[in-house]
Amino acid sequence: MTVESMEQAVRRLVAIEDIRQLKARYFRCVDFRLWDEFADLFTDDLIVDFAESTSSPRGKQEFLASVARHFETGYSVHHGHVPEIDIVDETTATAIWPMYDRVESPAGSGYVSHEGWGHYTETYRRCDDGRWRICRSRLSRIERHELPKQETGVTS
Repeated sequence: MTVESMEQAVRRLVAIEDIRQLKARYFRCVDFRLWDEFADLFTDDLIVDFAESTSSPRGKQEFLASVARHFETGYSVHHGHVPEIDIVDETTATAIWPMYDRVESPAGSGYVSHEGWGHYTETYRRCDDGRWRICRSRLSRIERHELPKQETGVTS
C-alpha cells in the first residue's frame, strides 16, 4: 500500500466531487428535460447498457434520442445515492450509484409509468477540456414496478 501525498489526496477528492456533480447534473437534466446540457455530460464514444430499454440504444446519439423521446411528456424524478467512486488514474474513474426513479407517463404515450431502484455502474473519462464525462453507463434494476394508471396523476 502506498501513502498518498496531500497533493494527490486533494486531486483525488476534487475528482470525486467533480464526478458527484456530473451525476447530479445527469439526474437534473433528465427531470427538467435540459437536452443540450444533458448531451454535454457524455463522451462522443459513449456506450450504454440499459437492458430494460425498448429501443436498446448503444451509442451517444441513439441514447440521447431515446431519452428525449421517452421523457418528452409526463413527469420523472431520479435520485442517485451514496456512490462508490474510484479514481483509477488521472483520466479514468469508475463508480457504482444506487438509484431510485419514478416516471409518470401520460396515457397514450406508449410508455409505461413505473418506479424502481437499482444501480448505475459507470466509467468516466477526464476530457481534454479538463471536465469529467460519462463514457460507459449500465443500469441494473433490482426492482421495477408498473404504476397503476390512477396512481400516476398524469393526464394527457
